[in-house]
This record gives sequence, C-alpha cells and structure tokens, in this order.
Amino acid sequence: MSVIIAFDFGLKRTGVAVGNTLTGSATPECTLISKDERPDWEGITRLIEEWKPEQLVVGLPIELDTGPEIKENPIKKRIERFCNQLQGRYNLKVDQENEQFTSIEAAARLKQLRQSGRKKKVTKDEVDKIAAAIILENWMQSNAYR
Repeated sequence: MSVIIAFDFGLKRTGVAVGNTLTGSATPECTLISKDERPDWEGITRLIEEWKPEQLVVGLPIELDTGPEIKENPIKKRIERFCNQLQGRYNLKVDQENEQFTSIEAAARLKQLRQSGRKKKVTKDEVDKIAAAIILENWMQSNAYR
C-alpha cells in the first residue's frame, strides 16, 4: 500500500486530499491558503511529514477541445511550476491528472449532500479539498489502483 497526496492547486487556495493504493480511495484532507499567490509551503511540509507519501499528484487543466484555436490555460504554467517545486523540495515523484470539471463535480456532490441533510452553504474551501479527492480518485483509476 502506498500513501498518495493530491493537490488542487490555486492561486488563493489549494485543496488537499490523501489516499492509498490499497483501497483506491481518497479522502478530502484540508484546504491550504496561499500567501501572495504563493503556496503554503509550511502547510505542505506538515502534510508530507504527517502522511509520508510515496507520491504526489497535482491537478492540471487539460483542455478537451483539440481544435486549431487551443488556448493555453493561464494557470497551467503556474501549476507546472508548483509540480517542479514539489519534486525539488520533497524529492517525491509528482504526477499530473486532468482536473477539468473536478470543481464542478465537487460542488455538485456537496449540494447533493446538503439536500439530503442539513442546509448549509457550500464553501470554496470544501469544494477545493473535494476536488483534490476527485483528482486523486481519477488518477488511481487511470493507474489501475482499485
């Protein structure tokens, strides 16, 4: 069994999820708040030390449209830099997984939970960490960890 941490990177917030390859499941862990559009490296270090992952996964926006007018997602380069920094700081393998629509799916899951129970507003922090869990679940499925 390997522990894996996934990140849904953002300039303001980064959602984090933890999973393992034995169960092929992921659990939303927390949302880290960026400082001046820089990742919360102290928070990331705490998570790495606590969970001791063998690998990291980062959501990367991959456009499904392959037409001639492909537009580069403006945050894509920042995410790629974040991946390089993770690998350099922690000497762990860093994979990327398509994150397209994961925030929409996360919000839909939360809304469905809210409808079946207590009424509470869906927060961006919750969406980010659930999106990280979806990214990790998708990565594990595509890498045959189920």
